[in-house]
Amino acid sequence: MKASGEDGKAPAGGPWEECFEAAVQLALRAGQIIRKALSEEKRVSTKTSAADLVTETDHVVEALILQELQTRFPSHRFPTVAVSIGFAVNQELEFGVIYHCTEERLYTGRRGQGAFCNGQRLRVSGETDLSKALVLTEIGPRRDPATLKLFLSNMERLLHAGAHGVRVIGSSTLALCHLAAGTADAYYQFGLHCWDLAAATVIIREAGGVVMDTSGGPLDLMSCRVVAAGTREMAVLIAQALQTINYGRDDER
Repeated sequence: MKASGEDGKAPAGGPWEECFEAAVQLALRAGQIIRKALSEEKRVSTKTSAADLVTETDHVVEALILQELQTRFPSHRFPTVAVSIGFAVNQELEFGVIYHCTEERLYTGRRGQGAFCNGQRLRVSGETDLSKALVLTEIGPRRDPATLKLFLSNMERLLHAGAHGVRVIGSSTLALCHLAAGTADAYYQFGLHCWDLAAATVIIREAGGVVMDTSGGPLDLMSCRVVAAGTREMAVLIAQALQTINYGRDDER
């Protein structure tokens, strides 16, 4: 793949313009498939547990994205899942594209160029007071008693620390987009894979937010754990309240 125009200069949109446009078009195509499938009967199989379901449509969408990317960019790899596409060069995240097909909302973020939803610029809430914060999370795929006990304990810890509310909305990707849009103030999860997080990380950062490890240190995409917030102060407050749930690492599977 060439990163320059016919005259040898970088395209007006930057060196990854072609990759970005490909990701946007793929997200929209995948969304059309999912919207159509929602009105049809679906066969369901399981991944790691009964709570971690994969529909036939998921496989179709993933195959579409992988096949198209391999055809257009045979020498590149894109971390992809469903309609959430992140792109990194030398471990530096360059852009993220997320399409919520049922709401027809296209979220995009490009390093140094801002984050948008359907063309409207996104900004995080900027909240620093935990007592005013809406915190989102997801349960994760494991439902054994020990893991559930830690999950519920973390919610309890945040509420005792004074959080205004802690909610599970059923979609980690949608929750992260709510954070980028400023309709939620923080997010945390253990068990979130790199392919679930890469695109949202760019979008949140470009919307002015912070994405870090639950230890309070820099984000490690492979660690299967994350804290994100509109401000560093809020992210640190959340991280300090959490007990670690160990899901291993994506690069050790």
